[in-house]
Amino acid sequence: MTDTAGGRGGVGSRRRGRPPRAESADTRDRILDAAREEFAERGYDKTSVRGIAKAAGVDSALVHHYFGTKEQVFEAAVEVALVPALAVRDAVLEVPLDDVGERLTRFLFGLWENPVTRRPLLAIVRSAVNNEAAATVFRRLVSAQLLRRIAGEIDSPDAELRAELAAAQLVGVAMMRYVIKIEPIASADPEQIIARVAPVVQGHLTGP
Repeated sequence: MTDTAGGRGGVGSRRRGRPPRAESADTRDRILDAAREEFAERGYDKTSVRGIAKAAGVDSALVHHYFGTKEQVFEAAVEVALVPALAVRDAVLEVPLDDVGERLTRFLFGLWENPVTRRPLLAIVRSAVNNEAAATVFRRLVSAQLLRRIAGEIDSPDAELRAELAAAQLVGVAMMRYVIKIEPIASADPEQIIARVAPVVQGHLTGP
């Protein structure tokens, strides 16, 4: 009888070794997908590593193996979810600085209007609002990877403040529309929102 638990080449021996690269990547992706769903549904405080593991169909130890603590799982999930948003720096900086406000506003609201990208964004915002550890991760990633790069294009001694005020404008409107869902902003036409918000964002970036 073959010892599949511990025999050479059996299932048990594979588990004790390093998993194949393709299997490893698939497992990581499933964990991250499950983590984004859990954070979106429950927020940071009510999400557990055990719950993420159960949703991903893996053991909790495997979550810790790939990512470490819950905070590190959140950071990895946030970073992956922010990839489309971080691409904004390329899309935005292709236009003259005087047009950045409109391009930035349109790009980010496009992410919120898309159901595929809205869900991970909701997970990030809800968690960051309710938990300081999650907020710290969110601030660090956004500041390092987005705001500083936009600020680097602004020729002004208060460039970082300008970039942060522009981001605050966009995040505030997104919170009202997509998270809190206050009317009439929640059901207003996206183009109307963009038309009203973009000049304000531009004013923060390049105004007096």
